[in-house]
Amino acid sequence: MLPGLELEPLEEARPVRSNRQLAEVLASVAELLELQHGNPYRIQAYRNAARAILALHEPVTEIIARGEPLPIAGLGRRMQAHIAELLQRGTLTFSHDLLPQGLPAGARRLLTIEHIGPRTALRLYEELGIDSAEKLWQAANEQRLRRLPGFGPRSEERLKQAAARAFQRQEPEPPASLGGAA
Repeated sequence: MLPGLELEPLEEARPVRSNRQLAEVLASVAELLELQHGNPYRIQAYRNAARAILALHEPVTEIIARGEPLPIAGLGRRMQAHIAELLQRGTLTFSHDLLPQGLPAGARRLLTIEHIGPRTALRLYEELGIDSAEKLWQAANEQRLRRLPGFGPRSEERLKQAAARAFQRQEPEPPASLGGAA
């Protein structure tokens, strides 16, 4: 799951812990804004923040814990506040307002799966009819994902594993087809 882009508040929000997770959330917000033809400067600000966070040599969580501003040129106060909120609460409040407008319901459900952002969710939904973790796992198991441009064996395997984890969070016992006990 991409922390911070949950469709509904989770009972136990998973905090963003790594710079990579934080960058994925910020990049996903940029994609959502782009799908809605949002302000190009705002979109670029989220993309720049995501790239800069990936380039940091120290975890953002440690910098924020010390009360220091992030050492990123051009990072505004609002973006800094969004990053702090994401680290503290595990979610971005305003991102909930972006979701219903930009994506069909089936694609929105895919956003709860790790490594899937809005653009990928929309492609999987429109091109393969995937709208659940189970369908994603089945498509990856049948090697249908790699037929899409931009998907290879590595990304297919990564999404297959993420789909299995997401399905296991939903079901107490995964069905035998997902590697659970028969």
